[in-house]
Amino acid sequence: MKLELVDAKKWINLFVEKVQANKANLNELDTAIGDGDHGTNMDRGMNAIKDSFAKKDPENVADLYKATAFAMIQKVGGASGPLYGTAFLDMSKAVKAENIELADLIQVGTDGIKRRGQSDVGMKTMIDIWQPVSDALKNDAFDQKVIDSALDNVKELVATKGRASYLEEKSKGHIDPGAQSSAYLFESLLEVLGD
Repeated sequence: MKLELVDAKKWINLFVEKVQANKANLNELDTAIGDGDHGTNMDRGMNAIKDSFAKKDPENVADLYKATAFAMIQKVGGASGPLYGTAFLDMSKAVKAENIELADLIQVGTDGIKRRGQSDVGMKTMIDIWQPVSDALKNDAFDQKVIDSALDNVKELVATKGRASYLEEKSKGHIDPGAQSSAYLFESLLEVLGD
């Protein structure tokens, strides 16, 4: 399964809408275990993505992911900008290089986040959403349950990476804001795949 340009564009546009609709929720999650601005930061990135597409409509999937990456890197503060940016930049290169399946593409993005954040599954980060989604896509078993159970799992983890790691045990019981915004990303993907 591959995402053609029209669906990939729909995916990113839905993600923009979801993040903007849930900006307050993301800030709230971040207030519990971070500095309370993940929603505001992500909202800035979403506006940058919209501006970028309005200026120049991406002509292929590689350009779409690249534009998304640069908008995130330039406008999203904290760790999220570089992490999302790296994921989409790596995905942009991967779709250019070969006829890549969606499952492998999401794994490329996941590996980019792991590399950039020097982190892995179980550290209570966005990787704890990206990796289960990638695995589910590989097994042709990607649905809302995958996202929900990944979020439930994140909630019970103790953060060992990022700002939340300063809280140690107190981070348990909270959803990581980057994991939540990643859940919006993949819920958007699910909507596109369901169409």
